Amino acid sequence: MLRYAITSRALYPGDEREKQATLLRHASRWTADGIDLVQLREKDLHASDIAALALKILQFIAQTNSPTKLLINSRSDIAIATRAHGVHLTSDRDELTATQVRSLYASANLPPPVITVSCHTLDEVQRAREDHVDAVLFAPVFEKTLTDHVTIPGRGLEQLRAACNAAAPVTVYALGGVTLQNAPSCLEAGAAGIAGIRLFHDS
Repeated sequence: MLRYAITSRALYPGDEREKQATLLRHASRWTADGIDLVQLREKDLHASDIAALALKILQFIAQTNSPTKLLINSRSDIAIATRAHGVHLTSDRDELTATQVRSLYASANLPPPVITVSCHTLDEVQRAREDHVDAVLFAPVFEKTLTDHVTIPGRGLEQLRAACNAAAPVTVYALGGVTLQNAPSCLEAGAAGIAGIRLFHDS
């Protein structure tokens, strides 16, 4: 089972310095554990702070010779500047495409990046497959409640199965309300792995 951890320092108590320190402690544990992909997703941070966190996580990976790959959320410029392993994109039509990101990496004389994209519909999955992404995060599979108590209904295991079929041969991760208890059902539906925020922060 592939594992994809997504950061969120908003889950942690304390001031900004303490939140970032806790994020790095989790990232260090994930890399030591060999989690496949870590997405640095701190959209409200200044670019320099994201870059600093990325460099520290990449240092953890290098020091432990971990197979973990670091992806930067939507910021190809930061990913290239820090030599991160790749970029996570949304399905928004104004987002850079995987082809464009690969071209930017090539222009910087960097190895080909790992590119993942979040999808919520089968049409988005189809577009991602046609753009030759490395993996799709299909979400939300299960119902989830946000911090403001808003509930988002899950798309269900049958939609996950359909997404896996539509994406093939692209890898699909199940995201959204995934727990250790329901993860096996995601794999049975065809997902190659699971992705999450709280899932990896709490486990």
